[in-house]
Amino acid sequence: MAATIAASVGATAVAAAYLDAKLHLRQDLHDLRARNRGKARIAQLMRKKQLSAYYAFERSALAAPDQQCIWSRKGCYTYAEAYNRVHQYGNFFRSRGIGPGHLVALFMDNSPDFALAWLGLWAIGAAPALINHNLTNQALLHCLNVAGSNLILADGRPDLLQRLEAVRPELSEQNIEIIQLGEVLPELHRTSTERPPDELRAAITPTSPFGLLYTSGTTGLPKAGVIPMMAGTTAGVSRECGFSIVQGDGQRYYVCMPMYHGTGGISGMTQLLTGQTLLIAPKFSASGFWDDIRTSEATWFAYVGETLRYLLAAPPSPLDKSHKVHGIYGNGLRPDVWKAFRDRFGITTVFEFFNSTEGVLSFDNRCRGDFRAHAVGHHGWLYRRRFRDTYVPVEINPDTGDLVRDPKTGFVKRVPPEAGGEILVAQGTPLAPMFGGYYGNTEATEGKFVHDVFKRGDKYYRTGDALRRDSEGRWFFMDRLGDTFRWKGENVSTAEVAQVLGQYPGVSEAVVYGVSLPNHDGKAGMASIFLDDSVTDIDFTGLLRHARSQLPKYAVPLFLRHIKKRSATHNNKQDKAPLRNAGIDHSKVEGDPLFWVDNLGKGDKYVPFTEEDGAALQAGRAKL
Repeated sequence: MAATIAASVGATAVAAAYLDAKLHLRQDLHDLRARNRGKARIAQLMRKKQLSAYYAFERSALAAPDQQCIWSRKGCYTYAEAYNRVHQYGNFFRSRGIGPGHLVALFMDNSPDFALAWLGLWAIGAAPALINHNLTNQALLHCLNVAGSNLILADGRPDLLQRLEAVRPELSEQNIEIIQLGEVLPELHRTSTERPPDELRAAITPTSPFGLLYTSGTTGLPKAGVIPMMAGTTAGVSRECGFSIVQGDGQRYYVCMPMYHGTGGISGMTQLLTGQTLLIAPKFSASGFWDDIRTSEATWFAYVGETLRYLLAAPPSPLDKSHKVHGIYGNGLRPDVWKAFRDRFGITTVFEFFNSTEGVLSFDNRCRGDFRAHAVGHHGWLYRRRFRDTYVPVEINPDTGDLVRDPKTGFVKRVPPEAGGEILVAQGTPLAPMFGGYYGNTEATEGKFVHDVFKRGDKYYRTGDALRRDSEGRWFFMDRLGDTFRWKGENVSTAEVAQVLGQYPGVSEAVVYGVSLPNHDGKAGMASIFLDDSVTDIDFTGLLRHARSQLPKYAVPLFLRHIKKRSATHNNKQDKAPLRNAGIDHSKVEGDPLFWVDNLGKGDKYVPFTEEDGAALQAGRAKL
């Protein structure tokens, strides 16, 4: 009898283990319980009027004052020292008229002061507008104007500060003050370390800004997405409630990605909210990366896909596994790099995520083996049922980008997750991540929504991203739709680039798009140029000089195609599809001359792009 019972119990255990391996129930249940603990904790903080992420940092500082808070080659801070410096920043900003509800533009290189100033703004009920310091001229002015701030804190390399100095006259006309950190450090260090009073933070709500992050979107100049304070509050309780990215005690998280972007900025600040140590480098350097990692004793680092390819391209070294890193967190890791990087450098956990500046479509994939390699997210059976009508793949017209609707019902065609399509995110339901909108841009905000999708009166957010989910719950990225493409870790707005190129004498029309290149991540910028009828030739060197004077480096097209006729659809919109499909393939460009920036994109002129050049790219002998 006992043997029968034991056999039955054993069989049940085996069956349960099989089901869990197939359906991943424990994973979903663990996450659900942790998230529910987080909701209860946040409800408690709301009752205490402590929704500001500042309080999470304060809890970390008071719990471990002697622990290292920030490491950098410029200087290090314990939590006690950082706590005092944060209060100095808060009181400094108050002396400049900044208070609850205000935004201050941070135009800064990565540094401890970037993080401390950010925390100092939270301490007084304010928040940062995180400005991409590669921007110039109109794009830079636009981003500063959108924030509506009358104060800019600037710090970094001379070329960074020069970009700001170039628009100082326009900013002065608008009474916007530039404060260069180096000039006010003595004053800052004399400022009181007294803790700003709670009443400054009492009015913080879930939708108050954690910060403004800028996105290119699909048209026009960058738009500012409001990252809600609830995101920071949630991150602040994630470790104690069991759903943090970086788990365990004594973790050291290295950030060399720009902190004005979500990958570096939000994940980096999260470490200060959860009591870990943040390691900061000014920027990514392939040659100095591992030296930084070893010196700082990092256990985690943030990445975007391109950075790992650069590191993998370096010659193998006996020191490849001589470090303490066991986990990496980021996005855009390409399949051909994933396992190769993991195995060569001895990484235990690859935590790939998928999200956008708007923060509406969010997937996580904590990958510790091969099963989830290459995926951007994973849902077990419970989550697949739970989110079935929240994240919905739909069919789109590949030529127009429009949603395909049934001619009889008028409703959008849902597609099987395994086939994949553009993901729509339900709005107005308890499970749906809500889109808070673009700051100060109602028209652009409304443009992200689509109505009457599957029934009358419903409302969905258009992500512009195509993904698929396989039968085992793994989500895979397929393509980014619309007119924005990504190069060197930055989003490029084709409309902005086309506008700049169109201002050059002789250019009648510029059609801008991204093209995939062999052995490269992202998409390189390409422009098809149609000249005025009166122009037979054009100074391509001058065109490159013009583009570089008006655009960030990553947005300047690397390739040109001199087209002989305009490319337009039946409704007189630019028809990018055939141009994009042809790319830099000489056999598909109908005899149009192709050009590229000489010296593998580093030179000063556009030169003919030959078939031999194309073969070198294809074979991996040339690298942009």
